[in-house]
Amino acid sequence: MGKVTGFLELERETAGKKPAAERIQSYTEYQLPMPEAKLKQQGARCMDCGVPFCHTGCPLGKLIPDFNDLVYRGHWRLAAQRLHSTNNFPEFTGRLCPAPCEEACVLGINADPVAIEEIEKNIIERAFAEGWITPEPPAMRTGKNVAVIGSGPSGLAAAQQLNRAGHTVTVFERSDRIGGLLRYGIPDFKMEKWLIDRRVNLLQQEGIVFRTNVSVGRDISKAELDADFDAVAFCGGSTIARDLPAPGRGVTGVVQAMQFLPQQNRRVAGDAEADIAEPVLATGKHVIVIGGGDTGSDCIGTSVRQGAASVVNFELLPMPSLKRPADQPWPYWPMKLRTTTSHEEAGNKREFAILTKSFEAENGALTALHTVQVEMIRDAATNAEPAGNRRQRADLALRPGHPGAWLPGPGNRFGGGAVRLRTGCARQRKNRKLHELNTRLLLGRRRPARPVTDRVGDIRRPRMRPRHRSMADGRKRPADQGRHRPAADLKYPK
Repeated sequence: MGKVTGFLELERETAGKKPAAERIQSYTEYQLPMPEAKLKQQGARCMDCGVPFCHTGCPLGKLIPDFNDLVYRGHWRLAAQRLHSTNNFPEFTGRLCPAPCEEACVLGINADPVAIEEIEKNIIERAFAEGWITPEPPAMRTGKNVAVIGSGPSGLAAAQQLNRAGHTVTVFERSDRIGGLLRYGIPDFKMEKWLIDRRVNLLQQEGIVFRTNVSVGRDISKAELDADFDAVAFCGGSTIARDLPAPGRGVTGVVQAMQFLPQQNRRVAGDAEADIAEPVLATGKHVIVIGGGDTGSDCIGTSVRQGAASVVNFELLPMPSLKRPADQPWPYWPMKLRTTTSHEEAGNKREFAILTKSFEAENGALTALHTVQVEMIRDAATNAEPAGNRRQRADLALRPGHPGAWLPGPGNRFGGGAVRLRTGCARQRKNRKLHELNTRLLLGRRRPARPVTDRVGDIRRPRMRPRHRSMADGRKRPADQGRHRPAADLKYPK
């Protein structure tokens, strides 16, 4: 694969970024275009490693050595076909995925891994620019109707797969725009929202129906779903955040990330400030972001762009090492120190092993956080050291953390008010995989008395899942892959 000696001769390179002082002035994407010659060089670094562990690192099972080699040889259209054979939306994963495939790259054992994510993003953008991505409606319809609840990555992937299998698919979204967390939650500087619109337009041309501002259990009932659909896929996201058991957490200024981030998405989309419920802005405020994960990083970058006076990031865990820990060997995902562009923009002000004990307020508004330094002891509970007590000034505290998804609505399957869906939950009477429904319907068996239900993405597990894993979940549900051809059917050039 690639150039035989490429991994020995060429160094890893990724796309350049706009300077921090420039990129914080807008919400547009910060990456610069990468020349084609450089991309071919990166494809040339892919080794003929025998067993490509990057396949196992990627939840979608992308055929990474194949499209790397095709890019190296200049066969961009075939590379796009090979990429789409396992990935519904490379334009999303190529921007948002944390790239576990690169951590599993064999070259990464003793050198820098192949720039897989960079190649992936450029393949799909080249394909769109050349006009190779066109609607692919099914050749025939099965006559069966499927409802997909939620239009995030898992919902969109499930909808596309089911539609290409020939079923008539309707996607229900409670927000006013399609996209789920891709639309409201991911900052525009990481992924501009016209990318979602471009893909949704294609899905509509393929025959998928989208219904926004519909909250299942409130605007549409269980009885209506039973009457109108043969199957229902629950693909909701994690919008109810984990509580922080600290006194004072209810004061003004302690805000959940999923209240703060979507508001800025709406502003960028052109919504008037008057139309945003309970607006939260970091402008001129001393901001503390509690949580050092990806969502915390998004809060940091957004706060900086809003003009925060200062932004500090608190992380409960100790500072990780710069290199792969000894107890997390290749090809596993390592917990090592990662610095994002948002961290750079905020001056990389991060504090580790910090536990928030309480929030201090004056006249109902946040003024400070009381914290304690902690020590993480392996196989034991967190041990707080009294000597580390201190007070940190803050006007705004942002709290990432999303453990599960909820379905609102009255009674029975949708619960009384809200029902938390956990792994193994029996709330859905017939929780079978959609591929079983596909098999039954395609064999011509009669419609069941009640629609078969399935859970996909965040709603399957009591915690937030990365976008690529949610998409993989949605994709794997239908067994009939419709017009997605297996890679073995694609002609490979000499």
